[in-house]
Amino acid sequence: MKFIGIIPARYASTRFPGKPLADLGGKPMIQWVYENTLQSLDNVIVATDHPDIESAVNGFGGKVIMTSPEHPSGTDRCAEVIDILSKQGEEYDVALNIQGDEPFIRNTHLSLLKQTFDLENTQIATLANVIEDPEELFDPNVVKIVTGKGGKALYFSRSPMPHQRDRPQSEWYNNFKYLKHLGMYAYRTDILREITKLKRSPLEQAESLEQLRWLESGYRIRVHYTTEVSMGIDTPEDLEKARKIISSRPG
Repeated sequence: MKFIGIIPARYASTRFPGKPLADLGGKPMIQWVYENTLQSLDNVIVATDHPDIESAVNGFGGKVIMTSPEHPSGTDRCAEVIDILSKQGEEYDVALNIQGDEPFIRNTHLSLLKQTFDLENTQIATLANVIEDPEELFDPNVVKIVTGKGGKALYFSRSPMPHQRDRPQSEWYNNFKYLKHLGMYAYRTDILREITKLKRSPLEQAESLEQLRWLESGYRIRVHYTTEVSMGIDTPEDLEKARKIISSRPG
């Protein structure tokens, strides 16, 4: 199968404007994401809506495509890149959507996503790991998943799932292995085109999670479990944590 990695990188952000260009160990954050992704994929493209990000990617020798500033999500930005490449004669079987704020993305994460498509009925794949920090259980910025047999996603929520009816919330963490969603996806490109044409659904609007639109419309999301953790940079405080990680590395 032919895979492509796409890194949506939007300049505007409510909590952290210009985040992809934030300095991390002497390099813009988007460069960390790009270089780590390139270890697993032969073709990686940054999809952006801002000339400063385009210039930064060109500056470190990466591939970049300018996309519409009107896209509501990174998924839509990925679909535009696939259409642009298709018009240029480049076709891909699977597109991996890698968040532009995941500077510590691992080769194992991307390899797991790719392996999921060894199964012919895989439409969309994503990753999860067990929540190890009790504080994350009730953090709405940490998306939780429940899955069924074969790793099929049943639901995503910003609230803890499942609700433990007969226990106080203080005991929930120690009595169930809750799963945290790692915000990266892989889609068969025909499915990617289809899901970006769907109208926003009630569940999506309630939780502000686009993947619920796909589930409501009958698409299957296969969840692969990993023990390898990742760290998304959502706020300036997260960036400071990442800088400490980089500075503590040997060499």
